Amino acid sequence: MEEKILEVKNLITQYYTGKKMTTVVNNVSFDLFSGRSLAIVGESGSGKSAMALSLMRLIEPPVGTITAQGIFLEGKDILQLSLKEIQEIRGNRISMIFQEPMTALNPVFTIGEQIMETIQLHQQVPPKEAKIRCIALLTLVGISAPHQRMLEYPHQISGGMRQRVMIAIALACGPSVLIADEPTTALDVTTQAQIMDLIQRLQVEKNMSIILITHDLGIVAEVCDEVAVMYSGSIVEKSAVETIFNAPLHPYTQALLDAIPPLPGSSPVYRLRTIDGVVPPLSDLPIGCSFQDRCPNVQDRCRAHRPRLQETNAGHSVACFYPLQDRTKL
Repeated sequence: MEEKILEVKNLITQYYTGKKMTTVVNNVSFDLFSGRSLAIVGESGSGKSAMALSLMRLIEPPVGTITAQGIFLEGKDILQLSLKEIQEIRGNRISMIFQEPMTALNPVFTIGEQIMETIQLHQQVPPKEAKIRCIALLTLVGISAPHQRMLEYPHQISGGMRQRVMIAIALACGPSVLIADEPTTALDVTTQAQIMDLIQRLQVEKNMSIILITHDLGIVAEVCDEVAVMYSGSIVEKSAVETIFNAPLHPYTQALLDAIPPLPGSSPVYRLRTIDGVVPPLSDLPIGCSFQDRCPNVQDRCRAHRPRLQETNAGHSVACFYPLQDRTKL
Protein backbone atom coordinates (compact mmCIF):
# COMPACT_ATOMS: atom_id res chain seq x y z
CA MET A 1 0.00 0.00 0.00
CA GLU A 2 1.32 3.45 -0.93
CA GLU A 3 2.47 5.67 1.91
CA LYS A 4 0.54 8.93 2.40
CA ILE A 5 3.11 11.74 2.57
CA LEU A 6 0.81 14.78 2.64
CA GLU A 7 -2.80 15.06 3.76
CA VAL A 8 -4.64 18.37 3.40
CA LYS A 9 -8.02 18.67 5.14
CA ASN A 10 -10.39 21.59 4.47
CA LEU A 11 -7.72 24.23 3.86
CA ILE A 12 -8.99 27.81 3.95
CA THR A 13 -6.65 30.69 3.14
CA GLN A 14 -7.68 34.33 3.49
CA TYR A 15 -5.89 37.56 2.63
CA TYR A 16 -6.42 40.88 4.36
CA THR A 17 -7.65 43.44 1.82
CA GLY A 18 -8.12 46.63 3.80
CA LYS A 19 -10.68 45.91 6.49
CA LYS A 20 -12.06 42.92 4.59
CA MET A 21 -10.95 39.30 4.49
CA THR A 22 -10.90 37.68 1.03
CA THR A 23 -10.99 33.90 0.83
CA VAL A 24 -8.52 32.77 -1.85
CA VAL A 25 -8.49 29.05 -1.01
CA ASN A 26 -11.83 27.59 0.04
CA ASN A 27 -12.12 24.17 1.72
CA VAL A 28 -9.45 22.42 -0.34
CA SER A 29 -8.69 18.80 0.55
CA PHE A 30 -6.42 16.23 -1.09
CA ASP A 31 -3.87 13.50 -0.38
CA LEU A 32 -0.41 13.02 -1.86
CA PHE A 33 1.30 9.64 -1.82
CA SER A 34 4.96 8.66 -1.83
CA GLY A 35 6.62 8.93 -5.24
CA ARG A 36 3.44 10.23 -6.88
CA SER A 37 2.75 13.52 -8.64
CA LEU A 38 -0.36 15.69 -8.34
CA ALA A 39 -1.12 18.51 -10.77
CA ILE A 40 -3.06 21.58 -9.65
CA VAL A 41 -4.47 23.26 -12.77
CA GLY A 42 -6.62 26.30 -13.48
CA GLU A 43 -6.54 29.82 -14.84
CA SER A 44 -4.69 32.69 -13.21
CA GLY A 45 -6.59 33.86 -10.14
CA SER A 46 -7.92 30.42 -9.23
CA GLY A 47 -5.92 30.20 -5.99
CA LYS A 48 -3.21 27.73 -7.05
CA SER A 49 -0.18 29.69 -5.84
CA ALA A 50 -1.94 30.77 -2.63
CA MET A 51 -2.59 27.12 -1.87
CA ALA A 52 1.09 26.28 -2.46
CA LEU A 53 2.24 29.09 -0.15
CA SER A 54 -0.21 27.82 2.46
CA LEU A 55 1.34 24.34 2.35
CA MET A 56 4.72 25.96 3.04
CA ARG A 57 3.08 28.08 5.77
CA LEU A 58 4.37 31.22 4.09
CA ILE A 59 1.15 33.20 4.64
CA GLU A 60 1.01 34.78 8.08
CA PRO A 61 -0.64 37.87 9.63
CA PRO A 62 -0.80 40.70 8.71
CA VAL A 63 -0.80 39.36 5.12
CA GLY A 64 -3.36 36.64 5.69
CA THR A 65 -4.42 33.60 7.68
CA ILE A 66 -4.44 29.84 7.15
CA THR A 67 -6.97 27.55 8.81
CA ALA A 68 -7.65 23.85 8.25
CA GLN A 69 -8.60 20.63 9.98
CA GLY A 70 -4.98 19.81 9.36
CA ILE A 71 -2.06 19.88 6.93
CA PHE A 72 -0.31 16.64 7.79
CA LEU A 73 3.21 16.25 6.41
CA GLU A 74 4.53 12.76 7.17
CA GLY A 75 1.89 12.54 9.91
CA LYS A 76 2.78 15.87 11.55
CA ASP A 77 0.31 18.80 11.40
CA ILE A 78 2.41 21.76 10.26
CA LEU A 79 -0.25 24.22 11.45
CA GLN A 80 0.46 23.16 15.02
CA LEU A 81 4.22 23.66 14.79
CA SER A 82 6.13 26.59 16.27
CA LEU A 83 7.93 29.06 14.00
CA LYS A 84 11.25 27.38 14.75
CA GLU A 85 9.84 23.92 13.99
CA ILE A 86 8.30 24.99 10.67
CA GLN A 87 11.56 26.67 9.64
CA GLU A 88 13.34 23.36 10.21
CA ILE A 89 10.82 21.50 8.04
CA ARG A 90 10.50 24.14 5.31
CA GLY A 91 13.20 23.49 2.73
CA ASN A 92 14.15 20.29 4.51
CA ARG A 93 11.11 17.99 4.29
CA ILE A 94 8.97 20.14 1.94
CA SER A 95 10.50 22.48 -0.66
CA MET A 96 9.20 24.78 -3.34
CA ILE A 97 10.38 25.91 -6.76
CA PHE A 98 9.00 29.42 -7.09
CA GLN A 99 7.43 30.88 -10.20
CA GLU A 100 9.98 33.57 -11.09
CA PRO A 101 13.61 32.47 -10.59
CA MET A 102 14.98 35.96 -11.27
CA THR A 103 13.00 37.45 -8.38
CA ALA A 104 13.28 34.37 -6.13
CA LEU A 105 17.09 34.44 -6.27
CA ASN A 106 18.90 37.20 -4.37
CA PRO A 107 20.72 39.37 -6.94
CA VAL A 108 23.55 40.40 -4.56
CA PHE A 109 24.67 36.88 -3.63
CA THR A 110 26.37 34.35 -5.89
CA ILE A 111 24.68 31.13 -6.94
CA GLY A 112 27.01 29.14 -4.70
CA GLU A 113 26.35 31.30 -1.65
CA GLN A 114 22.61 30.83 -1.98
CA ILE A 115 22.77 27.06 -2.35
CA MET A 116 25.33 26.69 0.43
CA GLU A 117 23.19 28.81 2.76
CA THR A 118 20.31 26.35 2.40
CA ILE A 119 22.60 23.36 3.02
CA GLN A 120 24.24 24.90 6.10
CA LEU A 121 20.94 26.09 7.54
CA HIS A 122 19.38 22.63 7.58
CA GLN A 123 22.30 20.21 7.52
CA GLN A 124 24.67 22.17 9.77
CA VAL A 125 27.81 21.14 7.91
CA PRO A 126 31.10 23.10 7.68
CA PRO A 127 31.61 25.46 4.69
CA LYS A 128 33.97 23.04 2.92
CA GLU A 129 31.39 20.24 2.99
CA ALA A 130 28.63 22.66 1.90
CA LYS A 131 30.74 23.67 -1.09
CA ILE A 132 31.26 20.04 -2.12
CA ARG A 133 27.50 19.41 -1.89
CA CYS A 134 26.78 22.62 -3.83
CA ILE A 135 28.98 21.48 -6.72
CA ALA A 136 27.34 18.04 -6.64
CA LEU A 137 23.86 19.63 -6.78
CA LEU A 138 24.75 21.88 -9.71
CA THR A 139 26.08 18.83 -11.53
CA LEU A 140 22.93 16.87 -10.65
CA VAL A 141 20.64 19.49 -12.24
CA GLY A 142 22.68 19.60 -15.41
CA ILE A 143 24.71 22.80 -15.02
CA SER A 144 28.09 22.54 -16.73
CA ALA A 145 31.29 23.96 -15.19
CA PRO A 146 29.74 24.04 -11.67
CA HIS A 147 32.94 25.40 -10.07
CA GLN A 148 32.62 28.49 -12.25
CA ARG A 149 28.83 28.85 -12.12
CA MET A 150 28.71 28.85 -8.32
CA LEU A 151 30.80 32.05 -8.37
CA GLU A 152 28.39 33.85 -10.71
CA TYR A 153 25.38 36.04 -9.88
CA PRO A 154 21.80 35.35 -11.04
CA HIS A 155 21.90 38.04 -13.75
CA GLN A 156 24.94 36.39 -15.34
CA ILE A 157 23.17 33.16 -16.25
CA SER A 158 20.23 32.32 -18.52
CA GLY A 159 16.61 31.87 -17.45
CA GLY A 160 16.77 28.11 -17.89
CA MET A 161 19.94 27.93 -15.82
CA ARG A 162 18.37 30.06 -13.08
CA GLN A 163 15.47 27.63 -12.97
CA ARG A 164 17.94 24.76 -12.59
CA VAL A 165 19.55 26.65 -9.70
CA MET A 166 16.12 26.97 -8.07
CA ILE A 167 15.66 23.21 -8.43
CA ALA A 168 19.10 22.65 -6.88
CA ILE A 169 18.16 24.82 -3.89
CA ALA A 170 14.84 22.99 -3.51
CA LEU A 171 16.60 19.61 -3.59
CA ALA A 172 19.51 20.63 -1.34
CA CYS A 173 18.20 18.77 1.70
CA GLY A 174 16.42 15.83 0.04
CA PRO A 175 12.76 16.82 0.68
CA SER A 176 9.91 14.31 0.69
CA VAL A 177 7.59 16.76 -1.08
CA LEU A 178 8.53 19.16 -3.87
CA ILE A 179 6.10 21.91 -4.90
CA ALA A 180 6.80 23.25 -8.40
CA ASP A 181 4.87 26.47 -9.03
CA GLU A 182 4.78 27.08 -12.80
CA PRO A 183 8.39 25.85 -13.15
CA THR A 184 8.52 26.51 -16.90
CA THR A 185 7.00 30.02 -16.99
CA ALA A 186 8.72 32.40 -19.45
CA LEU A 187 11.05 29.68 -20.75
CA ASP A 188 11.33 28.68 -24.40
CA VAL A 189 9.78 25.37 -25.47
CA THR A 190 13.08 23.47 -25.62
CA THR A 191 14.12 24.64 -22.15
CA GLN A 192 10.65 23.83 -20.79
CA ALA A 193 11.03 20.23 -21.96
CA GLN A 194 14.51 19.99 -20.42
CA ILE A 195 13.29 21.33 -17.05
CA MET A 196 10.33 18.94 -16.91
CA ASP A 197 12.54 16.00 -17.92
CA LEU A 198 14.93 16.98 -15.14
CA ILE A 199 12.14 17.15 -12.53
CA GLN A 200 10.81 13.75 -13.63
CA ARG A 201 14.25 12.15 -13.49
CA LEU A 202 14.99 13.55 -10.05
CA GLN A 203 11.59 12.42 -8.78
CA VAL A 204 12.43 8.83 -9.71
CA GLU A 205 15.98 9.01 -8.37
CA LYS A 206 14.97 10.63 -5.06
CA ASN A 207 11.51 9.00 -4.74
CA MET A 208 9.96 12.43 -4.18
CA SER A 209 6.30 13.33 -4.21
CA ILE A 210 5.54 16.32 -6.43
CA ILE A 211 2.80 18.94 -6.55
CA LEU A 212 2.95 20.59 -9.96
CA ILE A 213 1.08 23.87 -10.26
CA THR A 214 0.47 24.77 -13.88
CA HIS A 215 -2.00 25.91 -16.51
CA ASP A 216 -0.35 23.75 -19.20
CA LEU A 217 -2.41 20.58 -19.55
CA GLY A 218 0.09 19.22 -22.08
CA ILE A 219 2.71 19.00 -19.33
CA VAL A 220 0.18 17.45 -16.96
CA ALA A 221 -0.58 14.63 -19.40
CA GLU A 222 3.07 13.70 -19.60
CA VAL A 223 4.31 13.91 -16.02
CA CYS A 224 1.48 13.63 -13.48
CA ASP A 225 -0.50 10.80 -11.92
CA GLU A 226 -3.48 12.79 -10.59
CA VAL A 227 -5.10 16.14 -11.34
CA ALA A 228 -7.05 18.61 -9.21
CA VAL A 229 -8.79 21.36 -11.19
CA MET A 230 -9.19 24.64 -9.28
CA TYR A 231 -11.61 27.46 -10.00
CA SER A 232 -12.21 30.54 -7.84
CA GLY A 233 -10.32 29.11 -4.90
CA SER A 234 -12.00 25.68 -4.85
CA ILE A 235 -11.30 22.28 -6.33
CA VAL A 236 -14.07 21.57 -8.85
CA GLU A 237 -12.80 18.21 -10.13
CA LYS A 238 -10.22 15.67 -9.01
CA SER A 239 -9.20 12.35 -10.50
CA ALA A 240 -6.47 10.32 -12.18
CA VAL A 241 -4.88 11.96 -15.24
CA GLU A 242 -6.31 9.42 -17.71
CA THR A 243 -9.83 9.90 -16.36
CA ILE A 244 -9.65 13.69 -16.49
CA PHE A 245 -8.48 13.66 -20.10
CA ASN A 246 -10.80 10.92 -21.34
CA ALA A 247 -13.97 11.50 -19.31
CA PRO A 248 -14.07 14.93 -17.61
CA LEU A 249 -17.20 15.65 -15.59
CA HIS A 250 -17.02 19.38 -14.92
CA PRO A 251 -17.81 21.84 -17.76
CA TYR A 252 -14.78 23.93 -16.74
CA THR A 253 -12.44 20.94 -17.10
CA GLN A 254 -13.90 20.21 -20.53
CA ALA A 255 -13.44 23.86 -21.53
CA LEU A 256 -9.77 23.74 -20.48
CA LEU A 257 -9.25 20.61 -22.55
CA ASP A 258 -10.99 22.15 -25.55
CA ALA A 259 -8.63 25.13 -25.36
CA ILE A 260 -5.53 22.96 -25.92
CA PRO A 261 -4.11 23.68 -29.40
CA PRO A 262 -3.91 20.63 -31.69
CA LEU A 263 -0.62 19.15 -32.82
CA PRO A 264 0.83 20.78 -35.95
CA GLY A 265 -0.57 19.17 -39.09
CA SER A 266 -3.43 17.41 -37.31
CA SER A 267 -6.06 19.64 -38.92
CA PRO A 268 -5.84 21.84 -42.02
CA VAL A 269 -8.09 24.51 -40.50
CA TYR A 270 -8.43 25.05 -36.77
CA ARG A 271 -9.82 27.91 -34.74
CA LEU A 272 -8.54 27.96 -31.16
CA ARG A 273 -11.44 27.59 -28.72
CA THR A 274 -11.59 29.90 -25.73
CA ILE A 275 -13.65 30.09 -22.54
CA ASP A 276 -16.06 33.01 -22.69
CA GLY A 277 -15.95 35.52 -19.83
CA VAL A 278 -13.41 35.86 -17.05
CA VAL A 279 -12.74 34.33 -13.64
CA PRO A 280 -14.84 36.27 -11.09
CA PRO A 281 -12.82 38.23 -8.51
CA LEU A 282 -12.31 36.22 -5.34
CA SER A 283 -13.45 39.22 -3.33
CA ASP A 284 -16.86 39.22 -5.05
CA LEU A 285 -17.92 35.68 -5.92
CA PRO A 286 -21.53 35.12 -7.03
CA ILE A 287 -24.07 33.23 -4.99
CA GLY A 288 -24.14 29.64 -6.15
CA CYS A 289 -21.62 28.08 -8.52
CA SER A 290 -18.66 30.34 -9.30
CA PHE A 291 -18.58 29.08 -12.90
CA GLN A 292 -22.24 29.91 -13.59
CA ASP A 293 -21.66 32.95 -15.85
CA ARG A 294 -19.32 30.98 -18.13
CA CYS A 295 -21.02 27.60 -18.09
CA PRO A 296 -22.99 26.45 -21.16
CA ASN A 297 -25.06 24.08 -18.99
CA VAL A 298 -26.08 26.48 -16.21
CA GLN A 299 -29.48 25.94 -14.56
CA ASP A 300 -31.45 27.87 -11.93
CA ARG A 301 -30.14 25.57 -9.22
CA CYS A 302 -26.57 26.55 -10.12
CA ARG A 303 -27.33 30.22 -9.48
CA ALA A 304 -28.96 29.57 -6.12
CA HIS A 305 -26.67 26.98 -4.53
CA ARG A 306 -22.95 26.18 -4.49
CA PRO A 307 -22.20 22.54 -5.39
CA ARG A 308 -19.93 20.57 -3.07
CA LEU A 309 -17.11 18.32 -4.23
CA GLN A 310 -18.55 14.80 -4.23
CA GLU A 311 -17.18 11.46 -5.35
CA THR A 312 -19.16 10.07 -8.29
CA ASN A 313 -16.95 7.10 -9.17
CA ALA A 314 -14.00 5.48 -7.44
CA GLY A 315 -11.34 8.16 -7.18
CA HIS A 316 -13.25 10.69 -9.30
CA SER A 317 -14.82 13.71 -7.59
CA VAL A 318 -16.65 16.70 -9.06
CA ALA A 319 -18.40 19.83 -7.76
CA CYS A 320 -21.26 20.13 -10.24
CA PHE A 321 -25.02 19.60 -10.04
CA TYR A 322 -25.11 18.46 -13.69
CA PRO A 323 -21.90 16.54 -14.52
CA LEU A 324 -21.13 16.08 -18.20
CA GLN A 325 -21.36 12.29 -18.17
CA ASP A 326 -24.55 12.18 -16.10
CA ARG A 327 -27.26 14.79 -16.61
CA THR A 328 -29.30 13.47 -13.68
CA LYS A 329 -28.95 15.47 -10.52
CA LEU A 330 -26.46 14.32 -7.92
